[in-house]
Order: sequence, then C-alpha cells, then structure tokens
Amino acid sequence: MNVWIGFLINLQFFTVFPIKKQLPMDKKYIHRAIQTFPLVGLFLGLILGGVLYALVEWTPLSSLSIAFVVWFLTMALTGGLHLDGWIDASDAFFSYQDKERRLEIMKDSRTGAFGVISVIVLLAARFIFIYEIVDRANEWTYFLIISLPLLSKCVMGYLLSRMPLAKKEGLGAFFQSAVKKNSLYIYWLYFIVSFAVAWSIDFKLVTLFFIMCLAALLFLLYIKRKIVSWFGGITGDVLGASVEGVELWLWLILWLLHYFAMG
Repeated sequence: MNVWIGFLINLQFFTVFPIKKQLPMDKKYIHRAIQTFPLVGLFLGLILGGVLYALVEWTPLSSLSIAFVVWFLTMALTGGLHLDGWIDASDAFFSYQDKERRLEIMKDSRTGAFGVISVIVLLAARFIFIYEIVDRANEWTYFLIISLPLLSKCVMGYLLSRMPLAKKEGLGAFFQSAVKKNSLYIYWLYFIVSFAVAWSIDFKLVTLFFIMCLAALLFLLYIKRKIVSWFGGITGDVLGASVEGVELWLWLILWLLHYFAMG
C-alpha cells in the first residue's frame, strides 16, 4: 500500500495525470515515492513507446507527423515541469555569477534571454533526434524508448538522494528529508528486470540497453561534480534541469545507435 501511495505521489507531482484524492505526505510515503521514481519513468516510457507503435503500425501518418506527436508528448506528459527547471537553471548558469547569485536568479520568476535560447536549442535538438529515430525505427526502438525515461528518473533519484542541498527549503529539500540509506537499493531490481526483458526479446538488445545505461551513468558521474561547483548543490530547478539534460543526452545516444548499431 505504501508503494502504491508513493507512486501516486509521483504522478501528482511529476505528471499531468489528475490524482484528485488527498495523499498523505508522511516521510514513509515520500520514501516510497523516491523508490518508485523509475516506475513513473517506465509509465511515461510505455505511453511514448505505445503511441509510437500505434502510429507507425496503424496509421498512414508520415515520420515527421509521428515524430511531432512523440516530441509533444515528452513535454505534455509532465506539464513542462522539468523544462521550467531547465530554463531557470540556464538563466542562472549563463549569468556567470557566483553560486549564491545563481540561486537568487533561479528564484526569480522572470525568464531571461539565456533561458529562452537554451530551451529552444533543447527542444529543437530533441525533435531532430526523435524524427530521425522514428524514420529509422525497428522492433528494438520501442523498448529503448520505453527505457529512456526510466533511466532519467534513476538519475534523478540518485541526485536527490545523494547530493548536498543548495538550500534548505523547496521541493528538493522536501523529498530529500525522507531519504533512507537503503532508498536506492530497489533500483538494482529495476535494472535486473529490464535486462531480463531485453534478453527475452533479443540478445543484441541487451547490448544496446547496456550502452544506454552506460551513457546515463557517464552523465551522472559528470553532472554530480558540476552541480556542486556550479550551484553548490541541488534544488528543484537543478533536478529538473538534470532530468532534461540526461534525457537529451539519451535521445542523442539512441539516435547514434540507430545510425551505427541498429541499421
């Protein structure tokens, strides 16, 4: 029951799906929410993969039209929540100020030029990657797209659980207050099950999924160092920007795989 409530908390916080009931916010439920971050990613990935499959197999739509629908869903399913963090963090980062000033900039509700430019670049790059992936899609594409948000939420869960806070209030601080030493152990189960599913489909898919996992790990190792030097620790905006960053990186990797490993 605690796991289910944790999952619903994640849907309420991180997606547009309406959870109209009042959910308890005790630490034991927030702990379960952190443990089910990857399940929310899996849920979103299943929607993306399912919509892509349906449009490819059952409609006469062009690759361009299908890519637009999938691209739009990457934003619509989360209500642009993480994009807001990307914009705020970009404004702060490109100000080239010290850490304290950057945190002040992220609190500002106004959007600066750097935030606008960075989100345009992000969304344009994502659309190009998705379009070319759709154009070259094969039977393995769906599994890898489903796994992409799962991996990004694993990265988010690690950063939230293991990184220092840049400030003592906000969404990041609220969730981190419920972290336990064993909060992330269950993530290994998600990886084991994912690899088992990939193995059951095709052994080559195991290799492709491993490359995706390795790419997510490399991003994590890089960004965990930079977050402290750039911002002094995590905030809700920094976490959102990290999710957008790792997902763009994984879309890039998936695009490259379609050219050099899945052709």
